[in-house]
Amino acid sequence: MNFDSLKPEITRIIDRSDLSVDDRLTGVCELIQTSLNYYDWVGFYFANHANRTLHLKAFAGESTDHTVIPFGKGICGQVAESNENFLVPDVKAQDNYIACSIHVKAEIVVPLFKDGKNIGQIDIDSHSADAFNTDDERFLEWVNEKVAEII
Repeated sequence: MNFDSLKPEITRIIDRSDLSVDDRLTGVCELIQTSLNYYDWVGFYFANHANRTLHLKAFAGESTDHTVIPFGKGICGQVAESNENFLVPDVKAQDNYIACSIHVKAEIVVPLFKDGKNIGQIDIDSHSADAFNTDDERFLEWVNEKVAEII
């Protein structure tokens, strides 16, 4: 499946008012993870600004012990502080990387904004090196815009 064919499916999930926000987030994660063969783990982390931590709210893929991440730590923690997309072609080349799985080779994290504030992010891991490009960034920015509508 390509990004354009996923957009109507994601919109249908987001618009399902009969489901909780958590269920819709999980549905989006599952759809993306099963539809794009190089998206091996998909998750949404949300910020607790008072504690300067990120908390995993929904995901699809292997379970992770990294359900709480301090701001500044790892790729996700860096995005919580920078407010900018972070595309990592080779996680082994990153000094401040939190290894979630020995299989992860590349990662992309895109911040999620609501009313101009970074409230969280979508995090994608791939078992393929150099898996992501600007098309992935634009798609994930769009996903986050849709998710912000229900947060």
